[in-house]
Amino acid sequence: MRMALYIVVLLTFLAHMGFAGSRVAVALFAVDQGATPFVVGTVVSLYAVIPIALALPAGRMIDRLGFKIPMVFGASGLCVALLLPAIWPSLTVLYFTASLLGVSFMAFQIASQTLAGAMAKPSERARNFNLISLGFASANFLSPLLTGFMIDQAGYARTFFVLAMPLVPAIVISALGSRWLPVTQGESAQAGGAVTDLLRIRPLRNALIASAIVSSAWDLYQFFMPIYGRAQGLSATAIGTVMSAFAISIILVRVLMPIALRRAGPAQLLTYAMFVACAAYCLFPFCNTAWTLAAVSFVLGIGCGCGQPLSLTLVYDASPKGRAGETAGMRVTANQVMHFMVPLLFGALGSAAGMAAVFITNAGCLAVGGYISQRSHKR
Repeated sequence: MRMALYIVVLLTFLAHMGFAGSRVAVALFAVDQGATPFVVGTVVSLYAVIPIALALPAGRMIDRLGFKIPMVFGASGLCVALLLPAIWPSLTVLYFTASLLGVSFMAFQIASQTLAGAMAKPSERARNFNLISLGFASANFLSPLLTGFMIDQAGYARTFFVLAMPLVPAIVISALGSRWLPVTQGESAQAGGAVTDLLRIRPLRNALIASAIVSSAWDLYQFFMPIYGRAQGLSATAIGTVMSAFAISIILVRVLMPIALRRAGPAQLLTYAMFVACAAYCLFPFCNTAWTLAAVSFVLGIGCGCGQPLSLTLVYDASPKGRAGETAGMRVTANQVMHFMVPLLFGALGSAAGMAAVFITNAGCLAVGGYISQRSHKR
C-alpha cells in the first residue's frame, strides 16, 4: 500500500507539472495576443465548463470500475492538450486546449484523490491526502518557474511542448496500473441514491461550500496574477518567481500541517485558513513590485495551502460507504463551478473597475465564508 501511495504522489506531481504550467502559459499567451482581461477570463473559464457536467458521473464511474482507466485518460488528455498550442500556436487553439485540459485533469484528479483515500485507514486518511497535496504543491512551485523561464528564453510554442513532456511517463505508469493498484479497488462500490441525499448530510454540505470558497481564492490568484504582474511591468520570469513563492508557502504549510492538526481539528483550521487568505487579498492592491507581490503571495499560500487538503479530508470523511468517488465528484463539480465563474465575473469586474476591486471583492467573499465556517464550527 505504501509503495502504491508513493506512485500516486509521483503521478500527481507529473500531471500537475503540465497543468499548473498551462495556466500561466495560457493566460500570458492570450495577453500577448492582445486579449483583454475579459477575453482571457473566457479562455480560462473553459477549464471548468465540461468538468461541471461530467465530474459527478466520473466519480460514480470510478466507484464502479476502479481507477486505472480515468488516470490513463486524464494523463493522455493533458499531454494532447498541451501539444495543440505547441503545434498550432494561436488564440483560437487555446479555447480547445483549455477545454481538454479541464476535462482531462478532472478525471485524473478525482481518480487519484479517491484512490488515496481508499488505500488508507481512517486514522491515516489525512496523512494520505496531505502527501497527495504535497505532490500538487511541489509541481505548483516548479512549473511556474519553468514556464516563465521558457517563455522568456524560447517562446510559447516550445514552452507548451516542454510542459507536455512530464505527461509521457505519467501515461506509462498509469497504463501499468494493474501491477501497482491495490486489489481492493472498486470492491466497496455500493453507489446508489440521489445526489440530494448526499447534500442532506450537513458536514458534507459545509465541507463542499468551504472547498468552493477556497478554490475560488486559488483560481483568482492563478488567473489574475499573470495579468496583474504584466500590468506592473514584470517579465514572465518575474511573474513565475512570484507565483512560485505562493507554491513554496503551500509546500511548507502542508509539511507542518500534521503538527497543526494535533492542536486543532480540520474544520477549525479551515476557518483560520479562509481568514488568512482574506487578509492577503486585502494587501494585493498595495503591491507593485516582484518582492512585495511574492511576500503577499506567500501569505496567501498559507490560507490556500491549508484549505485544499482539509476540505478534501472533511468531504471524504463525511462520504457514505461506497460513494467516495461520487462525493469527490461533487467536490470537483462545486470547485469547477467556481473555476468557470471566477474568470468570467472577475475578468469583467477587472475590465470595468480595475484590479483593486477584484482583490477586495474576493477578500469579502473569504471573510463571509470564514464567518459562516466559524459559526458552523461553534455549533
